[in-house]
Amino acid sequence: MNKVTVQIQGYDVDFDLAKQMAQLLAERDNEMTTLVSWNDAKRNIHSPQCLQCEIKGDPGWEVYGRNHEGRLRVSFNDDVFVFIYT
Repeated sequence: MNKVTVQIQGYDVDFDLAKQMAQLLAERDNEMTTLVSWNDAKRNIHSPQCLQCEIKGDPGWEVYGRNHEGRLRVSFNDDVFVFIYT
């Protein structure tokens, strides 16, 4: 899986803005990309929400993303927001 890390300073990035930026990055190499899983550490929510387990130290939502054709992981500000796309 390719990993992109975005650090933004001097501007308060919220979930919606981070998601829009991640979508643009994901579509750059693949117009048919799909958001498979995500995490919002600020609000302590993630999707898929039903996954509460960890596997080898990785949260369930991240394992789900990897195992469902995740090809791109976009992280904002040290994993405050993370999006995994096909």
